[in-house]
Amino acid sequence: MASFLQRIAKKMSLFSSDIGIDLGTATVLVYVKGKGVVLNEPSVVAVDKVSGKILAVGEEAQSMLGRTPGNIVAIRPLREGVISDYEMTERMIKEFIAKVQGIHLFKPNVVICVPSIITEVEERAVIDAGTQAGAKRVFLVEEPVAAIGAGININRANGNLVVDIGGGTTDVAVISLGGIVESTSIKVAGDKFDEAIVKYVRRKHNALIGDRTAEEIKRTVGCVYPRSEEAIMEVRGRCLMTGLPRTFTVSSSEILDALEEVSSAIVEAVHWVLERTPPELTGDISANGITMTGGGSLIWGFDKLIASKTGIPTRVADEAVSCVAYGTGNCLENLSKMQDGTMNLSRQRQMKAR
Repeated sequence: MASFLQRIAKKMSLFSSDIGIDLGTATVLVYVKGKGVVLNEPSVVAVDKVSGKILAVGEEAQSMLGRTPGNIVAIRPLREGVISDYEMTERMIKEFIAKVQGIHLFKPNVVICVPSIITEVEERAVIDAGTQAGAKRVFLVEEPVAAIGAGININRANGNLVVDIGGGTTDVAVISLGGIVESTSIKVAGDKFDEAIVKYVRRKHNALIGDRTAEEIKRTVGCVYPRSEEAIMEVRGRCLMTGLPRTFTVSSSEILDALEEVSSAIVEAVHWVLERTPPELTGDISANGITMTGGGSLIWGFDKLIASKTGIPTRVADEAVSCVAYGTGNCLENLSKMQDGTMNLSRQRQMKAR
């Protein structure tokens, strides 16, 4: 009887693949069990305001940002790591699941990553959005724990410090024995870097640029630690004096100044976690080093900045952008051990302590 049920379960699994989703403020990555990361698209939705119909999702919608006519609006439904537009988030997840799975007879189990410090209301919003989007069951896992995609064995009695810089939040966590020992999550990340560049260009060059141009500057000449060779980029914007298009140049040293305040906030978060880490684990971290993940960690010199401020060797993980998505893939292998809903380990420990 047991073997018959196992055969049935195996056949049913052919009709539905479990999915891991890195639901980021800037980008959504989808991991399908047995296939790896199959989707990496911006978390943007383009909607017709009159009919409410979704016109585009992901890359296509991203290209519409700032370029839509009056009846079309391009929306980013997540802000600072959490859902700001519930309906659009639900519809976006539904579109992405349909894109990677096509037509399936059975609904998939879905693992979704969330920031390490998230309220129960925000957790419930993510779970409901996933369920309404077509998931059979939804499991939440904290982003630093999912950083096992960076190749870290978090199940040993050995401390590891992970700094995950996303689009909306930066999560800093000390992980040991499969759980979070100490962590913090700040709403300072990739979007704040873009905002800082827009403000700097406005103040210094008296010109206005959009978020997409700011991101291009960040990728091309952005840095948070002095470069050995100056990098220069030509930028097109709108002159605030004349209102006409204008071309000017920005240098890496200028962007270093522009990003100093934001990068300092992230370094302070790392200090805050280290100060509260038990001494034994601090020794482990000194030996193992700090691992950086997320798209924000790719800004030039971030590993050098943190290493210089903490005195601890720091490295940017291979495939830093995809680490959390691969981490959800590892979690998919252990769904039988997970509980529906939140996997907020720090909160579970607090409940046990009571």
